[in-house]
Amino acid sequence: MPVTEAAELVDHVPYVPGAAETPPSWAGFFDGYDDAEAASGQRLAEALVARFAKVPGTTARGARLHTHEVLVTHAHPIAWLVRHALDAPPSRWLGLNSANTALTVIEYRDGLSPTIVMFNDMSHLPPDLRWTGFPEGIRP
Repeated sequence: MPVTEAAELVDHVPYVPGAAETPPSWAGFFDGYDDAEAASGQRLAEALVARFAKVPGTTARGARLHTHEVLVTHAHPIAWLVRHALDAPPSRWLGLNSANTALTVIEYRDGLSPTIVMFNDMSHLPPDLRWTGFPEGIRP
């Protein structure tokens, strides 16, 4: 299958929580987001879920397609897809942090809730490239 661009995979804030649901440590992160920007991010998040967070389709004869899609994107859209798979409240995308080049796998099957097969797996990277950007003392 060819590589194609997906507008839904751009880096964006999928949901700007209200003051009551924003953890104090995140309050400053949302400074400067106006209503139009928040609505645009939410529309992108809804489009992301509609396009990628679903059971694969069927063939003309009714056989289930086995689809494997590789999404190359940013931490926020990954957090949104994981939050959606877990059926968690919208503000729970906060704090679902992914490292650069980490792998997350979500499986969608007929009649079952989505399955988080792996989240933020960096085992394909040499140890010195895992958790780039974190100080040595607080690397997991």
